[in-house]
Amino acid sequence: MKIKSQQDFWAGVMFVGFGLFFVVVALMNYQMGSAVRMGPAYFPVLLGGLLAILGLVVLISSVVEDGPPVAKFHFRPLLFIAASSLAFAYLLKPLGLVLASAALVFISAYGGHEFKFKEVAIMSAVLIVFAVLVFVKGLTLPFPICPDFIEVCPIR
Repeated sequence: MKIKSQQDFWAGVMFVGFGLFFVVVALMNYQMGSAVRMGPAYFPVLLGGLLAILGLVVLISSVVEDGPPVAKFHFRPLLFIAASSLAFAYLLKPLGLVLASAALVFISAYGGHEFKFKEVAIMSAVLIVFAVLVFVKGLTLPFPICPDFIEVCPIR
């Protein structure tokens, strides 16, 4: 048996592995229940099983169809996205949602292969407006919008 698509093969292996992991962990630690009276393991087992089935379909397609080889792994995007998530978590309370979201977008965008300040600034502004409208106004979550050192926040 010859693997024709390395990317699909390894993606299928990953899907099957994660799916089976969640099925086994859920079944070992929680009650399954039934479709009428679902237990805490029902949803993870169902989704894990679907993920494993999807992985098997991808694995089979890797043997049938040609595909590209596995691309080289780049650490820079991974590190900058992780750093941006940590920065957002630590900056949200002291700097507020607006500045923490801006930091998130700029740090994560710097991890890409090209960084254009104007595009990143526009994306940051769109994300900030979206976050304030959805999380603060729509869901009424108690996120600070402005930094602590601003007495009266102009965004209400």
